[in-house]
Amino acid sequence: MINSKQKLVVIGNGMAGINTVEQILKLTDKYEITVLGNEPHPNYNRIMLSYVLEGSKTIEDIILNDLQWYEDQGITLYTGKTVRSIDGERKRIHTEDGLEIDYDVALVATGSQSFILPIPGKELPGVIGFRDIADCSAMLEAAKTYKKAAVIGGGLLGLEAAKGLVNLGMDVTVVHLMEDLMERQLDREASAMLKAELERQGIKFAMQMQTAEVYGQDRVQGLRFSDGSELEADLVVMAVGIKPNIQVAVQSGIETKRGIVVDDLMRTSMPDVYAVGECAEHRGICYGLVAPLFEQGSVIAKHFAGADTEGYQGSVVSTKLKISGVDVFSAGEFITAPEHTVIVAKDEWKRTYKKVLLRENKIVGAVLFGDVSESASLQKYVRQQTLMTDEIYGQLMGTGCCQDGAKTLSAETMADDEIVCGCNGVTKKAIVDAIHENGLTTVDEIKACTGATRSCGGCKPVVEQILQYVLGDSFQTTAKQGICGCTTLSRDEIVEAIRTKGLTTTREVMNVLGWHNDEGCSKCRPALNYYLGMINPDTYENEEDSRFVNERLHANIQKDGTFTVVPRMYGGVTTPEDLKKIADVSLKYNVKVVKVTGGQRLDLIGVRKEDLPKVWEELDMPSGYAYAKSLRTVKTCVGSQFCRFGTQDSMGMGEVLERKFERLDFPAKFKLAVNGCPRNCAESCTKDIGIVGNDGGWEIFIGGNGGIKARLADSLCKVKTDAELIDIVAGVMQFYRETGQYLERTSEWVERTGLEEIRKAVVHDIENRKALIERIEFALQQVEDPWKKIIHDADSRKNLFEVVTPSIV
Repeated sequence: MINSKQKLVVIGNGMAGINTVEQILKLTDKYEITVLGNEPHPNYNRIMLSYVLEGSKTIEDIILNDLQWYEDQGITLYTGKTVRSIDGERKRIHTEDGLEIDYDVALVATGSQSFILPIPGKELPGVIGFRDIADCSAMLEAAKTYKKAAVIGGGLLGLEAAKGLVNLGMDVTVVHLMEDLMERQLDREASAMLKAELERQGIKFAMQMQTAEVYGQDRVQGLRFSDGSELEADLVVMAVGIKPNIQVAVQSGIETKRGIVVDDLMRTSMPDVYAVGECAEHRGICYGLVAPLFEQGSVIAKHFAGADTEGYQGSVVSTKLKISGVDVFSAGEFITAPEHTVIVAKDEWKRTYKKVLLRENKIVGAVLFGDVSESASLQKYVRQQTLMTDEIYGQLMGTGCCQDGAKTLSAETMADDEIVCGCNGVTKKAIVDAIHENGLTTVDEIKACTGATRSCGGCKPVVEQILQYVLGDSFQTTAKQGICGCTTLSRDEIVEAIRTKGLTTTREVMNVLGWHNDEGCSKCRPALNYYLGMINPDTYENEEDSRFVNERLHANIQKDGTFTVVPRMYGGVTTPEDLKKIADVSLKYNVKVVKVTGGQRLDLIGVRKEDLPKVWEELDMPSGYAYAKSLRTVKTCVGSQFCRFGTQDSMGMGEVLERKFERLDFPAKFKLAVNGCPRNCAESCTKDIGIVGNDGGWEIFIGGNGGIKARLADSLCKVKTDAELIDIVAGVMQFYRETGQYLERTSEWVERTGLEEIRKAVVHDIENRKALIERIEFALQQVEDPWKKIIHDADSRKNLFEVVTPSIV
């Protein structure tokens, strides 16, 4: 059978090329596609390289299309192949290792490479760029041995590299030629705010310094500047810019300038050969940001599918930066000139800054720092040179309302083809269609379906606006719903009523506050039980029938009706004697599997319900609370006791924290991790509280989550002593206990409450922190480990099986 499909060969396996392929596949199936990539990896997200560098993500985490995807789409993928030239007459592509592939249509998507300063010493080992996985791997390896790094370049890429290296425990200095950071995207005010924030996060700066030489013998030892001064460094990252990879075009006789010259349909000077992405030069401009690359890909896809397209008209360049809570955005013009009308709002307490530039009353530029929720609207206004109106002013500056009192939604005026998620090229229309077709009601559902917010998360506010815009009244109804269907009251209203009315039992709460269902439900009864105990730890008697079945039985029920038992191992450390107990009990009671858990404990899987009391009695070990809304685990590395890199006693601190706080109830399960050094072997970045040791003390992170709603923890503060560390941890825990919604993980709590609000309540307000510590200490004094009753009290063991409310599972 003759294959009627045209042969499309894509040279380059990066984001621009594969996104174009994805868009083509959505519109037509008339191409037989072959992809040639010079890296040994499938398509991955280069935007996320800084997260790989800092250790919060792996290479696998940033893969956008795995090998199975290529197979499922019928795409032939060659990795590790560098293309030498294109033979336009024979329509054949030649690789450097001798492979020849025929094409009907070719797409060059070779991207760009780091620009290496042409200075003495640039060839020394330890001098690298920051552009691909190989660069990341080289930096990760260097950080294991070397301590001082210099990053040349204070732009977007340089700052991301610097933050990643700081998180690896290196002493990092950013060397920048200009007076201001990101001077091509930010004005002086925003640049100064950015520098101050990054300094708080541990990055040092050498501004207005011109690098004249890299010096060293067998390896780089430092930088020498034009004024004769020097900076010691055993790793140098050059992030001064990029240059398009145009070698293939040059070797093939295709017209090039700075990049591969293309027209509005992205055609090169060679027939049937197109170019997309950072390697392409359109109307004299090479774009190095993601959104323009996806816009170019959309034009190519429509053209290849035979659909109407006006061609690529160029892009309004915008920049969005997000590193460890630093949000920055700029679009269009950003330096104030005499002809501009300037609208400015600055809040030093919230560390936010907003500037909008007008020329002849048209919006021509904007800069945002700290709060970038209006970035999508501003990008559109700048691109369209929109006239400023009172309505738009009110929307942007937070003073305008619609007739019904609701703030104007920028989502309503966004064009359907406007890209909302630049990292993954997701348009407004794609999100709207997904909501309608799949009945989506949450941002997480949109992320799973479309990929929007999948990467940096910067577009989440806009996605939320679109969701609200599409759902309309149903969104508002959902937002105003109570903690469950039994009540319209929110968590805060219920807690306030318990305090002011002196309510003491779940039954009393439901009766006084007018519950629709007199018996409550499996959502509200456990929540009320928690709130009552949190508010009155000394007088409230825990109601077992308002707890989930796992909490009542002190074990996790499995799908076959058996249970898992998890003894506590403080800080992941055990003894030979305890291991022998676990082995003896496992054999005696026919435990199916003994599994090492992610929290450094042993899970006895397959215990029969009737054997649970005896199992606990014979183990004679504390419960690990693997079933409870409480402190589950404190994961530790071996730290300074054993590790050659360890600077702090992580095992000792982990045991102290676990023993101190193990008995408390929380709104949701709670996990800690303690690292003895910034190498983060205990994975602090995905824990509710993560602690990282360094030479000067400890750094505390909060709000991490490695589950379904994965989230990197935010840096809260640094402390110098163990006592300060314990106090801050206690303060955060109690503030979360008092303000968190039931079943709300800290990852959601931090985003809802705001990092600065938590920092203010626990770190900056010393008196408030003392009060929080007093309350948590008081609560700890009232709590007895229920596990002890199960082992030592026969009546408690008997009552263990009296399941009063089987609906709560």
